[in-house]
Amino acid sequence: MKPGFPAIEPSPRLERDRAELAAIIERSTRCDGLHSTALPTLNFFRASTPGTQVCAMYEPGLALVAQGAKRVLLGGETYRYDQANYLVTSIDLPVSSQVVVASPERPYLCAMLRFDVRRIAELLADADLPAAPATAGRGIAVSPLSDDLLDTVLRLVRLLESPRDLPVLAPLIERELLYRLLTSEQGPRLRHVATVGSRSHQISHAIDWLKHHFQRPLRIDELAGTVNMSASSLHHHFRAITAMSPLQYQKQLRLQEARRLLLAEHCDVASAAHRVGYESPSQFSREYSRLFGAPPLRDVEQLRRTGMASHAIPLTGGVGLG
Repeated sequence: MKPGFPAIEPSPRLERDRAELAAIIERSTRCDGLHSTALPTLNFFRASTPGTQVCAMYEPGLALVAQGAKRVLLGGETYRYDQANYLVTSIDLPVSSQVVVASPERPYLCAMLRFDVRRIAELLADADLPAAPATAGRGIAVSPLSDDLLDTVLRLVRLLESPRDLPVLAPLIERELLYRLLTSEQGPRLRHVATVGSRSHQISHAIDWLKHHFQRPLRIDELAGTVNMSASSLHHHFRAITAMSPLQYQKQLRLQEARRLLLAEHCDVASAAHRVGYESPSQFSREYSRLFGAPPLRDVEQLRRTGMASHAIPLTGGVGLG
């Protein structure tokens, strides 16, 4: 597990802003689940009880908790974020996530903002920020929440209650938010993925290829050639950024899409296995059980019984953070 941050006494301003953010999210989310907003890049998430682990695809973005706590598992690593710190992802990552602190009286409340890597690249060119470092590390990280970052997010969220101002002011505040992150300790990670020719940028393209061709047998030499890397370099940097190999990443994509097909399109198990690229239904069932903790049909029944079927979202659509 990633080490926690030293306990820091929150400033009165941070506490006040966090309470206001929680109040706005609570007014906007009368029931549990993921909620879209009038700003396409901004979503809210609410949970009234701690939950089970949910497999999802996290897109590049920021998750800022106003109340409660959540943990995310990537490979064998755990990232916990709560009211004192925020989570950033710089690349698409298949993860397991779980709300760990929530109650009906104080539900888990989170604001999530998706990043457009092209806007980060534009800001890098305009702001004369330092060049990307030689290495980027993982495509996910947790950092302590600062007054300035929370203030920027809060001003963006307030615009939802001023529809007339939203189209003009939201792009300006989103740009400020990206600047705040680029000049924070998360800046090197975001600069790296937005820099053409960097390893993160190449791995991002490899992930995009996998997302659109996950049904096909994976040939590492073909994938490496597509992103102008050697096979050994692709393996090394892919694992460094995603905590898994390209083959393991493809397997996660296949199994998450199969789960969506079983839930949302009511596919039978053999059809779902075939559609995501498995030739052997028995191998599919074994690998499905290993990832989700139950055979396909039992897993689907449990999800429907607990109301979690709404988490079956197409991979190409992304699910953001939360």
